[in-house]
Amino acid sequence: MQKIKVMTVFGTRPEAIKMAPLVLKLKKDDRFEEVTVVSAQHREMLDQVLDIFKIKPDYDFNIMHKNQTLEEITSKVMIDLSKVIKEEKPDIVLVHGDTTTSFAAALATFYQQTTLGHVEAGLRTWNKYSPYPEEMNRQMTDDLTDLYFAPTELSKSNLLKENHKADNIFVTGNTAIDALEQTVQKDYHHAVMDDITPGNKVILVTMHRRENQGEPMRRVFKVMRQVIDSHPDVEIIYPVHLSPRVQQVANEVLGGDPRIHLIEPLDVVDFHNLAKRSYFIMTDSGGVQEEAPSLGKPVLVLRDTTERPEGVKAGTLKLVGTEVDKVRESMLELLENKEAYDKMANAKNPYGDGYASDRIMDDIYYYFHKDEVAKPADFE
Repeated sequence: MQKIKVMTVFGTRPEAIKMAPLVLKLKKDDRFEEVTVVSAQHREMLDQVLDIFKIKPDYDFNIMHKNQTLEEITSKVMIDLSKVIKEEKPDIVLVHGDTTTSFAAALATFYQQTTLGHVEAGLRTWNKYSPYPEEMNRQMTDDLTDLYFAPTELSKSNLLKENHKADNIFVTGNTAIDALEQTVQKDYHHAVMDDITPGNKVILVTMHRRENQGEPMRRVFKVMRQVIDSHPDVEIIYPVHLSPRVQQVANEVLGGDPRIHLIEPLDVVDFHNLAKRSYFIMTDSGGVQEEAPSLGKPVLVLRDTTERPEGVKAGTLKLVGTEVDKVRESMLELLENKEAYDKMANAKNPYGDGYASDRIMDDIYYYFHKDEVAKPADFE
């Protein structure tokens, strides 16, 4: 039987983390021939993930340069990927989530009249500029998609509201949970842990989104510093994003405190293992909202909206935005109210069970062999 040729396309660290489990399984499955394409929209942070999962791309566009614009990313990915699709002639191209690489790859795939699959389809805030540019990236990608791999039933319902074809929507769970199976280690150690006072509570922070840079970030950092000053048994670990705008504010507001540890960006293994050892997490990252509940960690989401309302409903996430009073109140509640903490920490993760990649592969096989196999069961 002829193998199904699957081309996976990604360009950033979050995409790579979530696509890596799927790429590795596709390469081992006799039903498929896998071709890996990376744009390197984020060069250094992407390479960390590729090295950890031992993935060697078949094509690397290496597009990243200083001060690159969204327009430049879009045009470069479209032009380069169109050439590769013409050369490789894949049966299906897979993109992930909401990055500019994903949208540009989706448009290039459409122009080449090739089947497109969207992993993590159907997430919505319904707010054009929050998150920016991710919300419109994913909406426009879904408009071009043929196979939708929705992580949850809510994501599927969002797609149905937009009149996407029900037969081509598959609920798979999120591949982010698959990645945790390979990264979390019992005997893990990181140098920053040597600087933490034994018994102290550690808050792990990530904050970098465009809409939060500048004054919103400054407000949140000031609250963090105030909470640290008033709680001698609490410390913060903040892997600071490489963006100069983020670095500047972080160093100005958070620098110089012995219980606030500003460190280099973490690779996925380090991040997952420090998350496992933290007390709770504060983030504006989408992926962290999915991963942390599997580790039993409450998450304060530093955004006004989230495309992951399942976690808010389940109680694993709390939307706190960037306003001073709400951020402070939410931090203090988790630090001082054990009942509130336990309720969030013990809530069931709605995002997956570690088998999303297997479901996606079975769904792809079904799509191309509908006369031979039954439709696979969805994640529940």
